[in-house]
Amino acid sequence: MSTTQQGTHSLAFRVMRLCKPSFHVEPPFRLDPADLFVGEDIFDDPLAASNLPPLLSSQLTKSMDSSDLTYGNRFLLHHPSDAMGFSGLLLLPQSFGAIYLGETFCSYISINNNSNFEVRDIIIKAEIQTERQRILLLDTSKSPVESVRAGGRYDFIVEHDVKELGAHTLVCTALYNDNDGERKYLPQFFKFVVANPLSVRTKVRTVKETTYLEACIENHTKSNLYMDQVEFEPAPHWSATVLKADELHPADNSSTGGREIFKPPVLIRSGGGIHNYLYQLKLASPDSAQMKVEGTNILGKLQITWRTNLGEPGRLQTQQILGTPISRKEIELQILEIPSLINLDKSFLVHLNLTNHTDKELGPFEVQLSQNSAHEEKNVMINGLQTMVLPQVEAFGSTDFHLSLIATKLGVQRISGITVSDTTEKKTYDPLPDVEIFVESD
Repeated sequence: MSTTQQGTHSLAFRVMRLCKPSFHVEPPFRLDPADLFVGEDIFDDPLAASNLPPLLSSQLTKSMDSSDLTYGNRFLLHHPSDAMGFSGLLLLPQSFGAIYLGETFCSYISINNNSNFEVRDIIIKAEIQTERQRILLLDTSKSPVESVRAGGRYDFIVEHDVKELGAHTLVCTALYNDNDGERKYLPQFFKFVVANPLSVRTKVRTVKETTYLEACIENHTKSNLYMDQVEFEPAPHWSATVLKADELHPADNSSTGGREIFKPPVLIRSGGGIHNYLYQLKLASPDSAQMKVEGTNILGKLQITWRTNLGEPGRLQTQQILGTPISRKEIELQILEIPSLINLDKSFLVHLNLTNHTDKELGPFEVQLSQNSAHEEKNVMINGLQTMVLPQVEAFGSTDFHLSLIATKLGVQRISGITVSDTTEKKTYDPLPDVEIFVESD
């Protein structure tokens, strides 16, 4: 942090960052009292070992006499926790220290009158200047400070939620009347750098109709971070479920799901500690038109909140996380039900569904069995008319129908080549994937 002044001024700004104190650690080498009198082999003699505790007790009682002002016992190890070096005292911050993204920068500012006369009508402004913007924190233009006596001061506190990385400047200015009535302008600049407290690495993988999002959070600070919340806020057309290894059932993390009354924070240790989170994402109800927009690949964003050792809060929100673009077919044909028992040379009905994924009406349609090769023998054929006509399907609508088939050969057979065509658009869609059935004799 640097300070810049122009000319000679009666006033001067003093800035101190307000933050939680830290533990004061004393580095002296502490000893167990037994090591001062005897060696390790004392315990080999049962008689000596039995007389040692009363002896040490009497000596320690004398050394801890309140009249002893030499504090001769300060190097004695009275409790195992003494080895940690914690004195039980807290230490106020001696400098700005590390400032991280997502924290609240709080500063105590004092404007001091170092002259021998009174300064009047003081207009004070405090701003945070970044590479992108200037944020006004304090402005006393409408109610100037009436006066500051010689040797006196005027104090105030400003706060700013840190939302940008990089160089920041706290700009403090004062416009005041000096002793001779001259109007003077005092600018001072206090520079600091905002660092990233953690990094978030994401990996997206899609398996069939389910998308998995893995988020790896790494702690870059010098203190432990206790993660109060790491929640994924899905985009409107997605629902999210957090998966935990220690739970039999996944915990619902969607906006409609229940929330735990109390969740113990997750500790991510200082200096590179990491923790992984896994979320299961699924598209919401297929009946919603919003989910049928082709090419939508925004999954959502992570909301992260944490606290440090002494409870200082922090909060970050990631940018929108992108997944594989969703490619939806205009027309989707799928089998809903096939009879469990299929007999040779006897017709059976297959229950199918035709869905329109576009925002316009399509059809009429024709459904038939296509021939992949002129020499290919089909053992499952349509029973009756070889082409079935279906009416128009409205936008984002669907229709169910039954197709009558017949099997001409025993054993495992395939239903293949079921194809749908739009008679208006003169367009044929990809055939339905092959489905295996087992044909029995009567």
